Amino acid sequence: MNTVRQLDRVVIRFAGDSGDGMQLTGDRFTAETAKLGNDLSTLPNFPAEIRAPAGTLPGVSSFQIHFADSDILTPGDQPEVLVAMNPAALKANLRDLKPGGIIIVNTDEFTKRNLKKVGYDDSPLEDHTLEDYQVIEVQLTSLTVAALAEYEIGKKDAARSKNMFALGLLSWMYSRTTEVTEEFLRKKFTKKPQIAEANVAALKAGWNYGETAESFAVQYEIPPATLPAGTYRNVTGNTALAWGVLASGVASGLPLFLGAYPITPASDVLHELSKHKKFGVTTMQAEDEIAAAGAALGAAWGGALGITTSSGPGVALKSETISLGVSLELPLIVIDVQRAGPSTGMPTKTEQADLLMAMFGRHGEAPVAVLAPQSPSDCFETMLEAARMALQYRTPVMLLSDGYIANGAEPWKLPDLAELPDLGVEFATEPNATDASGEPTFLPFQRDPETLARPWAVPGTPGLQHRIGGIEKADGTGDISYDPANHDHMVRTRAAKIAGIDVPDLAVDDPDGEAEVLVLGWGSTWGPIGAAVRGLRDRGIHIARAHLRYLNPMPANVGEVLGSYKKVVVPEMNLGQLALLLRGNFPSADVIGYNKVRGLPFTSNELQDALEEVVKNG
Repeated sequence: MNTVRQLDRVVIRFAGDSGDGMQLTGDRFTAETAKLGNDLSTLPNFPAEIRAPAGTLPGVSSFQIHFADSDILTPGDQPEVLVAMNPAALKANLRDLKPGGIIIVNTDEFTKRNLKKVGYDDSPLEDHTLEDYQVIEVQLTSLTVAALAEYEIGKKDAARSKNMFALGLLSWMYSRTTEVTEEFLRKKFTKKPQIAEANVAALKAGWNYGETAESFAVQYEIPPATLPAGTYRNVTGNTALAWGVLASGVASGLPLFLGAYPITPASDVLHELSKHKKFGVTTMQAEDEIAAAGAALGAAWGGALGITTSSGPGVALKSETISLGVSLELPLIVIDVQRAGPSTGMPTKTEQADLLMAMFGRHGEAPVAVLAPQSPSDCFETMLEAARMALQYRTPVMLLSDGYIANGAEPWKLPDLAELPDLGVEFATEPNATDASGEPTFLPFQRDPETLARPWAVPGTPGLQHRIGGIEKADGTGDISYDPANHDHMVRTRAAKIAGIDVPDLAVDDPDGEAEVLVLGWGSTWGPIGAAVRGLRDRGIHIARAHLRYLNPMPANVGEVLGSYKKVVVPEMNLGQLALLLRGNFPSADVIGYNKVRGLPFTSNELQDALEEVVKNG
């Protein structure tokens, strides 16, 4: 009889060739874990090359999941369990594995040819390479093929189900159910029921192998987490963004238009929204990034909520259209799911290096609002905020997500739709002024005294005809103007409109008020910073924490907050872009950047070490 050992948390990484189905395996394990009520965080890691040679290091794909019986903030610093489908997967991931961790290897793939591909002269299963780990050797491929012998599929097709065998084995090992995955497989392969049942059989065979094999004498349980009451579901950042778009349409009562060109890692927003035409969504896969942005801005001109999605290279191409949106003063939401650059860079890896482009990457003085979500589930709320700012202030808004947030997953408490903000818009329907002869007329650039927003008139509204275009407009009338004083006035007015956007104050987490060091983050650094601060406080180290969602305009109290601490540490996955902005705007603050551009998120341990060093040095 197997021993059942209870754990409070575990970090597991599935790794193999990009064709081994590691992302699907991780996704299904995540779904089963979410069903059992654990808190969780995931980190998919894709090859940067589309078709890297099989069995090579560049072709390795992995999926890491951290799940626990309590609140967690990151996918984990080090996996404690590594499932390695081949020698390349082992070599690429071994350096990350926690000493003493468990390695489950597919011995069928440890052939001389596969070992040679990754530079192993001798098999690491036979020398002393793995002596610091618990190694469990499993013939995953041949066991899968044997389990599917009764199905009328070829040996090669049967071998492809080895990821389901591995999933079944790990599901048994960590007391996960398989019902949700079985239902998923049958639905996925509705038109190929033989393939569906073969995959289900492989899944069950893996479970049964764990139950009966002597190698697996211990089974683990991780109890559900205690979370606030409500209905939860597992969600990725891109899915949450797409649903935030849908909610923005409901809350505003406007038709939704998404113009997009497929680009990693933003494409899933387009894919998800294309499924929801019943919510009044129109999606257009344009021929290029420029066309996608132009169509979205045209939709905004026509009275829709116009949205365009991309990553850094595509946002660069959209810059002229965004500048036009600034000049026209129309609501346009630009979602930038950042990736490692420059140029193509590492398209499947994460980075935070588009902040300065979002702030200044346009010609002329063309300020826009900029904000960033902090986690996958926060993408929903941040998207609603982006819509509020765009609609209320008639401006383009840039929302900066990144690959870590976009592809990562966590539990999300479903919101009460009755509590959605009111984003309703009052379109101009009547003249708003009189001309010199006393006749009613329409001034398209007559502004709201509080928001400085201009009227939004749907084309074709009787009596509200006005000129549109990129050449500077005369204040009020919107006529073409080359007057120097008018241009100065319009540029300053548009800047003042952005600077005056209503955003909440920056909240500071400083429980005892004794901290002299503040760590300030933005975007996806929220989780690693939070975990690092939690670890330092558990060791009695005083440190304060704050996180910026609103990057332009920044909260009014940022200067006051920075001035309250001797040192401010700003961790960023770039070379110091927020730190540069803070030093420029608040020169008296002692801002210290902690910067890495590895294509991977920070770990909490490395941040703990860096922050502790700053605290100790005063």
